[in-house]
Amino acid sequence: MKDVMKKISILVVVALLMITTFSMNNLQVQAAETIDVNAESAIIVDANTGKVLYEKQSDLKLPPASMTKMMTEYLVLEAINEGQISWDTTTQISDYAYWLASPSNNFSGIGLIQDKNYTVRELYEAMAIYSDNGTTVALSELVAGSEGEFVKMMNEKAEEMGLPEYKFVNSTGLSNSDLGDYHPEGTESNEDNLLSARSSALLAYHLINDYPEALDYSSMTTTELDGRVLENWNWMLPDWNNDNFSQYSYEGVDGLKTGHTDAAGHCFTGTAQQGDRRIITVVMKTSSEGERFVETKKLMEYGFSQFETVELFPTNYQLKEESKLPVSKGKEKEVDIETAAAFETMIKAGEEELYDIRYEIDEDKLTEDGALEAPLEAGEKIGEAVLQYNGDVDYGYIGGDTADQRVDLVTTEAVEKQNWFMLALGAIGDFFANVFTTVVDFFKGLFS
Repeated sequence: MKDVMKKISILVVVALLMITTFSMNNLQVQAAETIDVNAESAIIVDANTGKVLYEKQSDLKLPPASMTKMMTEYLVLEAINEGQISWDTTTQISDYAYWLASPSNNFSGIGLIQDKNYTVRELYEAMAIYSDNGTTVALSELVAGSEGEFVKMMNEKAEEMGLPEYKFVNSTGLSNSDLGDYHPEGTESNEDNLLSARSSALLAYHLINDYPEALDYSSMTTTELDGRVLENWNWMLPDWNNDNFSQYSYEGVDGLKTGHTDAAGHCFTGTAQQGDRRIITVVMKTSSEGERFVETKKLMEYGFSQFETVELFPTNYQLKEESKLPVSKGKEKEVDIETAAAFETMIKAGEEELYDIRYEIDEDKLTEDGALEAPLEAGEKIGEAVLQYNGDVDYGYIGGDTADQRVDLVTTEAVEKQNWFMLALGAIGDFFANVFTTVVDFFKGLFS
């Protein structure tokens, strides 16, 4: 009897261990699939497609502080790309920029020298790496003539990019009330820049996709100006030798822009690349310098652990029921259509079956009868294929409803136009067919 009871006890213990292990594993899985971010607003975006992977109050407009400088960076890089200025162009420091750069103003100023020629590269590095305000204003004045004119450019570019929530009143991200009489012309003395997390992410998306060289600078841990070493405020960069920052470093981080003012709290737009995946994250209004990186790390770990980049539909894909279109006036009566490129995107692991595509045929390409008109070239674009997600939670794409993932829909082969004789025969045939139909209908009506 004792032996029996002993065996039962062992079985009970084993069963309890199995249940406990299963429960712990289940809790770990659940923990990995959920995320709790200590920030007023936040977002994760696939940097390659613009697909939103997670959001928390991402449309809430808040002061972005120095994340504003991402727009200044964009416009400077655009001016370089268009040949208006170069990296070696030089400029001097105005009274306003000199005042902003003064360390005594509590604006993290680095101190600049007037009557000295600074290159665009020197000023850009101080702005992008150290977030210096004086060099930021100097660049805005160089590009537009004055910060007031530059602010107009910022808002015009924001509209062009389709930022959903924004207001730019200066190039630095400081409150206009901090600038006193220097606040830009055309803005109010008590105004703040405003961005949502979604707009910040979309701005970052344009910056790193249109001008990937921005990451060459945002990934630098230090730079030097006037003999002074300037450290990057981004403590998540993995190349730091500073032990104080090692707790925040994260694999693949190479940007992008921190920010802090009393009104904004501590915010950060980050980006990281791991393999073929790149994500953009934003946290706004966290409580400390360290917390903005702790919360960003949560977002990045969630993005990289829960999502994978897959090819959902290959190039030359055809929908079975819609693989052909009729052709009018052609030697062939119909033509095959297919996708011109693959649909590759970042999706939550295991959700491949929740995606399909739909065709949007260009109505201008169709006749009244819904046919394509010959002649047609092989590979001629006749519309677009659009990726669709059929799961429970769809955050859409960073640019809104008009920014769905799309690829061109094209013909697989050329279709020549019939010669005039065959077209004439066809017209005659259509004429007599219509006459015959009319006669038949007449007699049907007569004897019905």
